Amino acid sequence: MLDIRALRQAGEEITAQLARRGFAFDLDAFRALDAQRKQADVQSQDLQARRKAASKEIGKLVQSGMDVDEAKAKVAAILDEIDAQLESEVARAEGINSQLHELLLGVPNAPQDDVPDGKSEDDNVEVRRWGTPRKFDFEPRDHVDVGESLTDGKIDFERASKLSGARFAVMSGTLARLHRALVDFMLDMHTTQHGYQEVYVPFLVGPEALRGTGQLPKFEQDLFKIEGERELYLIPTAEVPVTNLVAGEIIEADAMPLKFACHTPCFRSEAGSHGRDTRGMIRQHQFEKVEVVQMVRPENSHQALEDLTGHAEAVLQALGLPYRVVILCTGDIGFSSSKTYDIEVWLPTQNTFREISSCSNFLDYQARRMQARWRNPETGKPELLHTLNGSGLAVGRTLVAILENYQNADGSVTVPEALRPYMGGLETLGAR
Repeated sequence: MLDIRALRQAGEEITAQLARRGFAFDLDAFRALDAQRKQADVQSQDLQARRKAASKEIGKLVQSGMDVDEAKAKVAAILDEIDAQLESEVARAEGINSQLHELLLGVPNAPQDDVPDGKSEDDNVEVRRWGTPRKFDFEPRDHVDVGESLTDGKIDFERASKLSGARFAVMSGTLARLHRALVDFMLDMHTTQHGYQEVYVPFLVGPEALRGTGQLPKFEQDLFKIEGERELYLIPTAEVPVTNLVAGEIIEADAMPLKFACHTPCFRSEAGSHGRDTRGMIRQHQFEKVEVVQMVRPENSHQALEDLTGHAEAVLQALGLPYRVVILCTGDIGFSSSKTYDIEVWLPTQNTFREISSCSNFLDYQARRMQARWRNPETGKPELLHTLNGSGLAVGRTLVAILENYQNADGSVTVPEALRPYMGGLETLGAR
């Protein structure tokens, strides 16, 4: 969430930043609530001062000759009246603070100055490309046709639909093994080459964790909520549990930066995406990702985003998959992000690049919601840290890219060289 002190001091500037991303922040409503909060605080402090002064009256009355019990009784009536007013004023202040908190929970992060203006993904700006798309001497088939025709293991959407409905997949044999190999390959690369520590986390979280990273309250419709004795949600991404590992904590300076890599399933209702990518594995209710997450000192977060994005790119380079990197415009950037790079892999049958990773810097936006801090050695005081995350990579979409880019004329699929050690040396997935 945004810094309430910054909103008080530079409300117009922040309102203008939010307007760049199409969000109309009601600065007048914020200031009216904040003024009410300040008034309630002042009145509470005044009542507390009156109560303290009234308590001292007992001694003065006794010194003037009044009986102790009579003096206490006289002052008690005054204190009861003040306490009733104070209780009412404290409750009013708490109510106003709650309204302010809820208001700010619904306000997105402000975009950084170098984020390009725009209204939709059409206005995103390409930063760079890597690799050259393959030229086929036959008509390439999409990943669904390729995956369904393999002989030693395949994608089965029909059986998945029988189990769970649309937007699910069953994989078997060497194709399931290739999916698992991608997970192991990504985790090994991030932990041995990029300095991340692997973590295993719960796949169910409470609402406080989702509020911490910004999925709640605004995006509840995109989540799967579990019916039971506790309020729990299936995670939409490992970002939620991994980032919340530091919620409510103070990290010592010598432990920074924290860098975590985590493989989890992800569950999304895909509300609002009906009719989009209904064929195949591009957009599913259940999929897997290897997520990379960093918690860093504020002065290091801009470089950390460049590094983290490079770590995700390194996976695609090792797999020999062409891609491009785009910076998201203000109209396409995520709710909690201040700056995001999308990495898009080439899919030959769509003749376009499709997102396979989003890498974002949230500055102190999530940390403020989570109260995640680090201890600044120069001041000895706790300060909010900065959080970043990215997909390194989305496993299902990487599998899709391999099936399409590495397919052969006979329907078989060449296993990328980097994955062969994870496949027992297997070089090709067979076809009918």
